[in-house]
Order: sequence, then structure tokens, then C-alpha cells
Amino acid sequence: MAIGIQPVGIKQLPETLNKRQKRLFFRELKSSMSIDRPSIVFDCSRIRRLDRSDVLHLLCCLEEALKRNGDIKLAAVPARARAILELNRADRVFEIFDSNADAANSFHQVPAGPLLQPFVAESSHRVSQNAGLPH
Repeated sequence: MAIGIQPVGIKQLPETLNKRQKRLFFRELKSSMSIDRPSIVFDCSRIRRLDRSDVLHLLCCLEEALKRNGDIKLAAVPARARAILELNRADRVFEIFDSNADAANSFHQVPAGPLLQPFVAESSHRVSQNAGLPH
């Protein structure tokens, strides 16, 4: 079974988001998430101000992606904005990358670690059980 690589959408966040901009951004985002498992990177490089309501807006966007089995990752987050994300503990929810390319590439990498451990353990157990059998 071949798994096709989904395109990754990159959305530029503006310097600041007022209420109207948030509604428009959210509406545009929802329309671009009409596919199953949307993969989206928010380019945060232009953000100059981020407050709690902005963090909540980002979390609402993430919730919409998760409802469709997708994900949103943040890229190029300025230090001040990153501090606000950390203060609101949103850095525990979002994966944050230094660049758009790193964030986009992360969607196409196979996760390592605990997810593969049961498969590896089961496979090595089968090999050791079959090792003594004649071919």
C-alpha cells in the first residue's frame, strides 16, 4: 500500500491580529482544511505582538486541524512571541521550528521512538522464535 505525501500549506501570520483579522484568518484557514489530515505551517516571522487572546486563536486553529486528523506547526517564532507561548504553555501543544522548511519537512518524517518499539520488539521476538527451526 503506497501512502501519498500530502501537500503542506504555509500560512503567514500578520504582525498583529485584531478581532476582524482573526475571524477572516480563521474562516480562510477552515476553507483550506477541506482535506483529510491537513498539514499546515504557520509562519510566525512577522509577529510583533502576541497576547493571550492570540494564543487562544492559535489553539482554536489547531483544534480545527485536529478534528480532521491534521496538525498545525509553528515556524520562525520571534523570541518575544515564543516567551508568550511558553508563558501560556502553548509551547507544549505546538511543535515549534526555526524555519518553514524544517516545519514542513517534519510532516514527512517517520516518528521514531516509542511508536516503533512494539513493532521492533515483536519482529525480533519472531526472529528469535524461528531461529531454531529448519528451513
